[in-house]
Amino acid sequence: MQTQTILLIIAAVVIAFTIALFQYVYKARNKKKNILFLALLRFLSLFTLLLLIINPAFKQNTYYIEKPTLVVAIDNSSSIKYLNKDQNVKNITSQIRKNEKLNDRFNIVYYTFSDKLKDSISLTFDKTQTNISKALDELDQIYKNTTAPILMITDGNQTYGKDYQFGSSKYKQSIYPVIVGDTISILDTKIEQLNVNRYAYLKNKLPVETILTYSGKEDINTIFQIKSGTNIVFSQQVLFSEQKKSNIINVTLPANSVGVNQYMAILTPLDTEKNTINNTKTFAVEVIDQKTNVLLISDIVHPDLGAIKKSIESNERRSVTIIKPNEKKDFNDYQLIVLYQPNTRYRQVYEDLNAHKKNHFTITGPKTDWVFLNKIQNKYTQEITRQTEYYLPKFNNNYGAFLLEDIGFNNYPPLLGTFGETRLNTNHDPILYKTIGNIETDEVLLTTIEQNGIREAVLFGEGLWRWRAQNYLDTQGFNEFDEFFGKLVQYLASNKRKSRLNTIAESFYYGNANIAIKAEYFTKNYEFDRRGSLRITLKNKETEASQTIPMLLKNNTYDVDLSNLKAGNYEYTVTVLGENITRSGDFKILEYNIEQQFLNADVTKLKHVATNTKGKVYYLNQKDAVIKELLEDKRYQAIQKNKENVVSLLDWKYLLILLILLLTIEWFVRKYNGLI
Repeated sequence: MQTQTILLIIAAVVIAFTIALFQYVYKARNKKKNILFLALLRFLSLFTLLLLIINPAFKQNTYYIEKPTLVVAIDNSSSIKYLNKDQNVKNITSQIRKNEKLNDRFNIVYYTFSDKLKDSISLTFDKTQTNISKALDELDQIYKNTTAPILMITDGNQTYGKDYQFGSSKYKQSIYPVIVGDTISILDTKIEQLNVNRYAYLKNKLPVETILTYSGKEDINTIFQIKSGTNIVFSQQVLFSEQKKSNIINVTLPANSVGVNQYMAILTPLDTEKNTINNTKTFAVEVIDQKTNVLLISDIVHPDLGAIKKSIESNERRSVTIIKPNEKKDFNDYQLIVLYQPNTRYRQVYEDLNAHKKNHFTITGPKTDWVFLNKIQNKYTQEITRQTEYYLPKFNNNYGAFLLEDIGFNNYPPLLGTFGETRLNTNHDPILYKTIGNIETDEVLLTTIEQNGIREAVLFGEGLWRWRAQNYLDTQGFNEFDEFFGKLVQYLASNKRKSRLNTIAESFYYGNANIAIKAEYFTKNYEFDRRGSLRITLKNKETEASQTIPMLLKNNTYDVDLSNLKAGNYEYTVTVLGENITRSGDFKILEYNIEQQFLNADVTKLKHVATNTKGKVYYLNQKDAVIKELLEDKRYQAIQKNKENVVSLLDWKYLLILLILLLTIEWFVRKYNGLI
């Protein structure tokens, strides 16, 4: 107990004693009727009240032992099973769990990883993708403030993501890879990579780039072919040697038929090859006969123009042409017109828009001439202030004109717009609202308008290039932003009438990709309906097998995950229970398992990871050695820690009860003696 607290208690005794004596001895008229007893009661009640106010406390030190954490991360991808090492991995995991010395020294936590990191030890070895870099990044964040070496049981083969060997130098924890799989290089030919566009245009050429590799020392001769069905559309002889380990073959194929054209690339395997699965790859191209042309009109040079162009053209089915407002173009050649920060030079542009009844997208900003824009159209107006303001975006989860998802707008930088009130004078559907500082408003930042068969969107701020850059910082890519912007462009470029039930699905999927079909369902007033009960019926065209699966509500869409479907041709029908509304379509799943393309463990990368993090590489048959290393490493010691708690000396509830009891007794004694 602190000296200050003791002094306060002494002071409380003196004050309570002084007041009690003053009231019952010095001031009392009748000093014969239990005066001393009443004075004692008053002293105790006052002292109890003062104790409640002082609330005396003392510091209590608790000592405990904190063990270091051992993170066991296990590769749960199908390549482990394909290499016939699944049982070995289960055995070493079981031995770690049962090792008493290891459990006494460490607090052991278990994770599995494939495309995602999971806090689980359920080993199925059926995942079709591996992202080691993502798993290590997440573990590094989870245990960044603790001592937590990572025992990583893996073959080191990663199917997508950043190269983990180069990012490992920034990890705070030591990593001990336990290598799963063969490490001896054997003779193998392989289609290492196949690069092809997802879309092509009718009568155009389809470029295909194929990278072929060879591991071996002998000179060999084989054949590379591309087949469409049973027809060979390309064939070439390929030579490999100890000096020439790779070949790059470029070929262009004709795009003569509309639809999904499926091909198979085949590198004829050698008789002595152990793994022949990596000698074939199936790919497909969707041939379309129409391209979406977008005209971007701007009177200024701005980074937004490049961001808009790159974002729209990230889809091969779209192209962007940038011109100044005084340049002449035939609007009939374009499905969408984008107007960037209009001014008085856009007068003829607006006249042509009205004449051709073209869909358009207006982006405003500090250089927009609002006096002109308020006069040239009547759908929205901006208060003229000649001042600017930064607006943060807030996504409208109830947006219903087409399928959109929040891509993390809360973390996006603000756009720069004109300060003042913005008014919409017609029916509109907001996508984003304005947030000024921490104040959310009901003013729109991005909205769509559909009137008299013409679709229009308006963005009240410049700085889209910052949003695209932020998307790259968040995800190491532009996919989310480009997909969001692409959906907006697709909606604006189309004159298709709105439907109460819409579906989104690709025309084909690769077997190793996530396969999802989405749907949106609206009421008769075209408001998104969360009460709908949607079902999707799938039918395999080859086997005639069908199944019906409920679709789950997720934000403002109904989703179904079909990643477990086998390769084949499928048709689907989405229905709404209780409504006579259906939507149908079809898609292909191409046979491809990237996890079966690997024959050896990637020892080189795992050694780099161990070296960069001050760990050490081990093999499956060295499980005793890695356990001994962890037990003997002096960096991983249990630490005695002290936790200081401030504990109240007296329980206030009991003091309160005692105070009430003392006052009650004093009242009854005074009443009994006629002092009240």
